[in-house]
Amino acid sequence: MAKIGVMGAGSWGTALALLLDKNGHEVTVWSIDKAEVEMLASKREHESKLPGVKIPESIVFTNELAEGVEGKDVVVLAVPSPFTRSTARSMSPFVKEGQLLVNVAKGIEETTLMPLSDQIEEEIPQADVAVLSGPSHAEEVGRGLPTTVVVGAKKRATAEYLQKIFMNEVFRVYTSPDILGIELGGSLKNVIALAAGIADGLGYGDNTKAALITRGIAEISRLGVKMGGKIESFTGLTGIGDLIVTCASVHSRNRKAGFLIGQGKTMQEAMDEVKMVVEGVYSAKAAKKLAAKYDVYMPIVDEVNKVLFEDKKAEDAVKELMLRDGRIEHPDLPWTE
Repeated sequence: MAKIGVMGAGSWGTALALLLDKNGHEVTVWSIDKAEVEMLASKREHESKLPGVKIPESIVFTNELAEGVEGKDVVVLAVPSPFTRSTARSMSPFVKEGQLLVNVAKGIEETTLMPLSDQIEEEIPQADVAVLSGPSHAEEVGRGLPTTVVVGAKKRATAEYLQKIFMNEVFRVYTSPDILGIELGGSLKNVIALAAGIADGLGYGDNTKAALITRGIAEISRLGVKMGGKIESFTGLTGIGDLIVTCASVHSRNRKAGFLIGQGKTMQEAMDEVKMVVEGVYSAKAAKKLAAKYDVYMPIVDEVNKVLFEDKKAEDAVKELMLRDGRIEHPDLPWTE
């Protein structure tokens, strides 16, 4: 049994707390929101984010940051990506040398273009930072539906330890040394999911969705490999796997926000209606900046940015994508004649 702190009591943090408790670990969940802690502690259910999923009495909820961090074998960071750096900075005084931190959020910081693990390491240099990612909606993990993810760490021993901590009969965990590739896949797919949602909102069909998924992973892979990620990560669970589920699922907040935009709502109206952090909106600008920095062609990312931030009509963005000059699908494949 391990002592585990979960930082963040949203849907994902709560779902992972339930999983870890089921695995026999001692779990403490921290939230900055006092009302949320009181609600969870008394009602033993996250009524707005995981309705119908009962929380056992063995899980402890707290507003005290130190209580969530000190003495823990593993600390799971499950706060929304825009708050990762500030939370890490607040945690740092309570983190001991070599303490294991696992980031489970997905995003890229717009100002620095840093993935979340780099932000955490910058704020908590004494920590051993790992990541967990993959096609894993909280609504399904919380209900115990079969799910498969990847743990990324610098050391094999760290990854294998976390694999044992999280894995059970309905939550299968693979390991990988490619932290960067895992994080880029998990972050950039949210931008493509916005595009998929927009297409759904416009009334387009499965052909359009398939095109966005396949050409989207091509864009993500081009950028990710150029930044130092491994192609295997983008063709695996944390790349194409996560992209498929986020583009297609009714649980996807990014797809839902895109759907609302496709129906004519503004970005802010869509975010307000989703009532959760739409991380693809925050990652979109960063993705565009990374594409420019690394000189990578990312037309879907570019058009999503124009729809989100330049008031371009969604229909015009799709037309722009369809009417570009013809291209070779795989430029590295040779012609025989």
